[in-house]
Parts: sequence; structure tokens; C-alpha cells
Amino acid sequence: MFSNKSKDKDTGAATAPVGPAAMQAKRMPRSSSAPSIISADLTVTGTLASTGDIQIDGRVEGDVHSAGLVIGDKAFIHGDVTAEEVTVRGRVQGSVRARKVLLASTCHVEGNILHEAFAVETGAFFEGNCRHADNPLADEAPKKPEFRAAPAPIPSAPAAAPAPAAPSAVSSMVSRPMTTGATAATFTPLKAN
Repeated sequence: MFSNKSKDKDTGAATAPVGPAAMQAKRMPRSSSAPSIISADLTVTGTLASTGDIQIDGRVEGDVHSAGLVIGDKAFIHGDVTAEEVTVRGRVQGSVRARKVLLASTCHVEGNILHEAFAVETGAFFEGNCRHADNPLADEAPKKPEFRAAPAPIPSAPAAAPAPAAPSAVSSMVSRPMTTGATAATFTPLKAN
């Protein structure tokens, strides 16, 4: 009734896909290759980058960049994650940047999440900051320069200093630190001729 039926030239059967998977495929075209899988007994050290989908069931010590990413129940990623869509069922220590983020009930995420759409299942563990962005995959805007006050000027000594009255007065000047926030300086007494 609501589906678009088209006839196959050879068999005459309806070939239009129906269901949520077909609708998702229309919204986001993916490469036709099979997803890359990091199995449970594999540890990867370094950056993973793919234009397709990745499923991680093992351990990754480094950053992950992909179109789609599924982090399995026993998986662990120690690094930053960047993808179009991320489903986290395992453990992530690092930031997550994605258009769509799903934190499943078995996940443990420690890090910041920058997202366009965000969903959390009951029981998920998330420690960090979560922030919406219209384009979370774009490079971050350059940070504004910090305002720093100029250091306080160091007081200059008079051109001709009078001879010290007593050695005790001079020794108290030598041991007393400056408290103006400028670089500390020590003064030594002038020798009288």
C-alpha cells in the first residue's frame, strides 16, 4: 500500500526494499565493501582510518576514523573516535565526534562527546561533557588568543644609592622575596670603599 513496487525485468517480482534498514541506506550512502572487523583477540596500536564501516571487538590503542563504527561489548578503545555514526557497547577512553552517537546499556565512556544526534540507553556509563554541534566532524574553529596581562615592571634602583646605615638593614633586604608577581631578584650589598 505505501511501498514503491517495481517489477524485475526477468522474474516479475517486486524488488523495492522495505523496512528501516532500507530507509537508512537511502539517507546515508555507504561504500559497497564489507565492514572491517577487529576481532576480540586482536590488539591494534596506532591510528585506524577507513572510508567504510569498522566493527571493533578487540583493543585499539590509538585514534579511529571511519564512516560507521560499532564498538563491541568486550572492545576497548584508548584514543579519539571520529565517525558519521557510532554505536558504543564497549569501553572508550577518549573523545567521540560523530553525527549520530548511541551509547548502549553495556558501554563505559570516559571522555567528551561532540554530536549532532545523541541517544543513551538505560544502564550506560558516561563520564565527560556532551555538546551538540551542527557539524561535529568539521575541524574545530581556531581558539581565540588568550589575554595575558603584561608583566609588572621591575622597580629600578636609584642612580646613586646611599651607603647602608648598618649591615642588619642590608641583610634583611637581601633575604626578602619580591611579591609583585614579577620575576624575583636578589640584591647584594654594595661594598663601601
